[in-house]
Order: sequence, then structure tokens, then C-alpha cells
Amino acid sequence: MSKKKTGGQKKTKKKSKKKYPLKTHFKKVFTGLFFLGLIVVSAGFLAHYFLPHRQPTRPIQPVPHKIPAYEVYPKEKPALPKLPESNNKVHLPNELPKVAIIIDDIGYDKSIAKKFISLDTVLTFSVLPDSRFQKEIIKAARKKNFEIMLHLPMEPFEYPRVNPGPGALLTSMSPDRLIIQLNKNIDVIPFIKGVNNHMGSKMTTISTQMYQIFTILKKRDLFFIDSRTTSKSICKPSARLLQIPFAQRDVFLDNFQVHDAIRRQINQLVHIAAANGQAIGIGHPHTATYEVLRKELPALKKRVNLVPASAIVHING
Repeated sequence: MSKKKTGGQKKTKKKSKKKYPLKTHFKKVFTGLFFLGLIVVSAGFLAHYFLPHRQPTRPIQPVPHKIPAYEVYPKEKPALPKLPESNNKVHLPNELPKVAIIIDDIGYDKSIAKKFISLDTVLTFSVLPDSRFQKEIIKAARKKNFEIMLHLPMEPFEYPRVNPGPGALLTSMSPDRLIIQLNKNIDVIPFIKGVNNHMGSKMTTISTQMYQIFTILKKRDLFFIDSRTTSKSICKPSARLLQIPFAQRDVFLDNFQVHDAIRRQINQLVHIAAANGQAIGIGHPHTATYEVLRKELPALKKRVNLVPASAIVHING
């Protein structure tokens, strides 16, 4: 009897295994899902307390366009030429000495550029390559018959602490790379008649590279005005050698953005023009420079003949 019972029990056990296969399967699935959920919850907990939280979405603010430094002014102080005895003589309009006023570093501030364009005078705009508002400003300036130049960034002695900005010509460049960059800068500014250097106190002292630059300017039929950021500049003899129409800056108008200081610089510009028959002044897109020019223009026009930069340059024999 016991053996039969035992056999019966064995049969019962075999039947139970066959009877509940789904129950065992669901139990395994449930256990897997439980541990998976536990992992997800744990990961969320860790992420919440240990990872940085994303801030609520805010409107994207425009990134301000960085304006390159305007200039590195030379430390030397140019000597004021002796005034001719006839300085106080009243000149006829066609006898007045010629003065060209160049406003450098144009292209990044369209508001101040429009103020200069509104002046009832003749100005020359020198535009930095790849500047943000260059096309808009050039279009408005040409309607007032302003002359356009390329303000060519060149390496100063202070580089890399002072960066001349996009498109700069560096003394470390190979001849091919320098020429490619120069042509690119020329092509990016439309309607230019000439070029002057932005910074460049180091570059303008290296004859081999200035010869390369002037060779391209000659091919492109462009004049060059030396901003004279160093007394060691060799631009004048280089231009003479290559027969490039040339002139050089006589006065920076706004080394100091103080009205009285700018007025003194304008008077110095007039004195140099009276002594030499012509002079070039370079200013920058500062509010103080605009305000002084606006006030001084009526008197200035009686003392000099304001002309575009191209009227001052000539080929030195």
C-alpha cells in the first residue's frame, strides 16, 4: 500500500509541474520587471541629486559682435612743422591747402557711421574686412560720395597680446599665405580705391613683406596710405620702389577722446596742411570725434579744402 501511495505521489508531482507552467513564467517576468523598475528608479534618483539640473528654457540673447581694438598709437610725438609767414593770409577757395580726413575702423558700429555720413563734408571711410555692417554702411556712404578704403589689419609689436582682428596679415605667414589673405581682404570690401594699415607697427618695418603687399596693390591699381603706427615704418621707400601712389598720416585726431584734445589735433592738422600744401588726419568712430567735427566744420571749411584720400596720394619720384 505504501508503495502504491508513493507511486501515486510521484505521479501527482509530475502532474503539478505540467499543470502550472505559465505561473512560473509570469513569476520570472514579474521578477525581471521589478528589478528593471528598481534600476530605473535608482538611476533617476542618482540623476536628480548628482547631475546638474537643466535650467528652464529662456529666449536666446544675441551674442554681441566683438569690435577689434581701434588702434595702438605710436609713442613718439611728431614735431609740429614751422608755420609759414603767410599762415594768417586769407586764401581764395581754390588756393586752400588740401586736407583728407579718414575715419578708420568702420564696419562694426552702424549708428555712429550714420552720424558721420550725415555731416555736410567730404570724408573717407576705411572699412575693416569681414566687419558686421560693412555692406550697409558702404552703401549709405557711397550715396554721399564718400570714398571707401580697406583698413588692412597688420601685426603690431604688441601681438598676440593685442590682436588686429579678422583677416590680419602676420609676419609669421609664408608669402603664399600672406598674398592669399591680402587678396581675400581686398575682395571682401567692395568699391575700394586704396588701403591703409590697421595697427601694423611690426609688419610695416619688414621690407620683404611690404614689397609683397605693394606688389599686389600695384596689380590691383590701389593706393596706400601709411597710418604711421611706428617711426620705423619703411612704407614710403617701399612705395617709391614699386611706384605705388602713396601718402602718410600726419595727425591722429582722437588719441584722447576729449573734445578740447580733438580740437587741438584738428588745429595741428590745419597747420601742417598750411605748411606743406596738404595733410591727412585719421579719426575713429567715436562719438566725441563726430561731435567735434560737426561743430568745427563751418570754420574748418574756411581754412582748408576737404578732399577724399585719393586727392592726396601721389607716386614719389
